[in-house]
Amino acid sequence: MRNAGILGVGHYVPDRVFTNLDMEKLVDTNDEWIRTRTGIEERRLATDEVDTSDMAYEASIKALEHANLKPEDIDLIVVATVTPDSPFPSVGNLVQHKLGATNAASMDMSAACAGYMYGMITAAQFIQNGVYDNVLVIGAEKLSKITDWTDRNTCVLFGDGAGATVIGPVSEGKGILSFELGADPSGAEHLYQSKEDNFIKMNGREVFKFAVRQMPESSINVLEKAGLTKEEVDFLIPHQANIRIMEAARQRLEIPEDKMATSVKRYGNTSSSTIPIALSENVENGKIKDNDVVVLVGFGGGLTWGAVALRYGI
Repeated sequence: MRNAGILGVGHYVPDRVFTNLDMEKLVDTNDEWIRTRTGIEERRLATDEVDTSDMAYEASIKALEHANLKPEDIDLIVVATVTPDSPFPSVGNLVQHKLGATNAASMDMSAACAGYMYGMITAAQFIQNGVYDNVLVIGAEKLSKITDWTDRNTCVLFGDGAGATVIGPVSEGKGILSFELGADPSGAEHLYQSKEDNFIKMNGREVFKFAVRQMPESSINVLEKAGLTKEEVDFLIPHQANIRIMEAARQRLEIPEDKMATSVKRYGNTSSSTIPIALSENVENGKIKDNDVVVLVGFGGGLTWGAVALRYGI
């Protein structure tokens, strides 16, 4: 089977910056409380005129440019999201139309904050078995439209944005080396979208307990499956939900602080898009280089989780 890896990356975040000081004007909270408990200093919020597919499109354009591909080169578009423009057509359909990706199939995938990991591994199957050559995988969210801006326990956490990657065949020894996907529906009641008001509801204590156990465990698991040691990891991209959860994974892998993505400070939790945004940023700024071993790990509502060990480059 062919190796599947990353051919191109791109990301997009809205221009509007909403700081913790702005948050103080909405709910009973303060900058110090938010920063010390979550690591978040600000987040980006889309305007009413911008929806999930618009952000997904912007990120996709950059990923295609980075991969040196045209829209018609794409065989499949997979969008991970829990905030589609509407139930149907899918965000994938809308992005396909905006791109002019006339040769592609397209679909959405829902696994909450672990959605991008599910999308990436789904794409890899098509590449590895030779059915497709170029799969566009996008994580895109407009969480601001399902956030209760009167609930200080949740509204301080979330933001909007999109990240995209082109997955395709890469040379021997490069690309996805191992992965893990999982779900525990018994924890669904701890993180969900309410049927009553359509807002995100979360039992923060229970989600925290799950995440600080699962993220480090999954990271170690994919390294073992790939026959790698902790010392061989060059960069860690955990789901950008909470700096304390991220630190649990970093410390378990014994990785220096400067080898872990921390975009949570500037963007907050953007659900399925946090990992591809962080991946794109750190490729762009040179922290992730050719031949680097990178661990991606996420968790989300469901409860779901996913992790990948990969060697970056083509």
